[in-house]
Amino acid sequence: MGRFRWFTAGESHGLGLTVIVEGLPAGVPMNEAGLRAQLARRQKGHGRGGRMRIESDYAHIRAGIRHGRTIGSPVALWIENRDHAAGKGPDGTPWTETMALDPPARPIARVTRLRPGHADLPAAVKYGYDDVRDSLERASARESAARVAAGAVARRFLEECGLGFHSHVIQIGDVKAEPSGPIDWAAVEESSVRCADSAAAARMVAAIDAAKSAGDTIGGVVEGRVTRVPYGLGSHVHWDRKLDGRIAQALLSMNAFKGVEFGAGFRGASQRGSAVHDVIAPRDEWGDRPWRHLTNNHGGIEGGMTTGEDVVVRVAVKPIATLAHPLPSADLDSGDRVEAHFERSDVCVVPAAGVIVEAMLALVFADAVLEKHGGDHLDETRRNMQSYRATIGPRASGGPE
Repeated sequence: MGRFRWFTAGESHGLGLTVIVEGLPAGVPMNEAGLRAQLARRQKGHGRGGRMRIESDYAHIRAGIRHGRTIGSPVALWIENRDHAAGKGPDGTPWTETMALDPPARPIARVTRLRPGHADLPAAVKYGYDDVRDSLERASARESAARVAAGAVARRFLEECGLGFHSHVIQIGDVKAEPSGPIDWAAVEESSVRCADSAAAARMVAAIDAAKSAGDTIGGVVEGRVTRVPYGLGSHVHWDRKLDGRIAQALLSMNAFKGVEFGAGFRGASQRGSAVHDVIAPRDEWGDRPWRHLTNNHGGIEGGMTTGEDVVVRVAVKPIATLAHPLPSADLDSGDRVEAHFERSDVCVVPAAGVIVEAMLALVFADAVLEKHGGDHLDETRRNMQSYRATIGPRASGGPE
């Protein structure tokens, strides 16, 4: 025990989402405005659906914060689902009835038309559901709001430890970005598709609009980066302690995330080792760092451990599975051919997916930093990090100068 942990609870059209974050040191500055800023980023992006015009996600802090700082106890958050109180489902029944806690006073229409690409069929088979809503409410991407809130808590801690988090879109459909030079992160935040390549961004918007006109959806690829990464997070000694494995598992746990690569990733598989492996620079090229590489094809992680370079990870995001022009499917009751069930949906979530990637990275890194450096108070954690850094230079010198 003692490791950083987090949990979410709640359904897409239920009362709201609950988040518990456990294991943060005391003394981390925290307020609702900072959490709200991250949640607002998740709601933006060209291609989002009508739900984003209904919700204005706000994470209310219920426990774990006093006078603007963590106190070492679990942080509890609550995000209201505004659509629950005022909205209605596809059959016109208010969500307050469809998602009521007690048995309904009148029959509620069941969802039995299975949706290709969703959890509908495997969940119904596994849990014995006769109403697909029992799974679709929890398997909804609405849960990502809770993850972003939890990630915002972890991020605040890590920012105090010096780490930074960014993301940008590098592909939507078959449109690929080719940004040149350092990424302008402020410009990415202003872009409606969170893309650093303005010419590609315009083509991405057009691709999303074309998919919408066709009653279809579209996916893409996002890149997440963690900057100012400490050396030595993770471990090579057991499979479940390797940081790249932990990151991949966390990212692939998110709906629609279907592929992960680090650094050169799949591109590196087509090249020779002499072109892929990152040369370790000699001491006179380190600057103020204890070690550095001349390139970063490894994406900041080797042997399951951070190398001090930026961690660079890309995620493939499949097209949203709920289509305005539904695909053919089968009925859960009869097995007969039907059109898949349809509920209000996004056309493209790729821009928002980058914000979720940042949140998941923050949650994994918070665990890794506390695993390596510990500390019951933020000041203790930072002292431990500084003390460790003083020991990791060339062995003959006893550490960096």
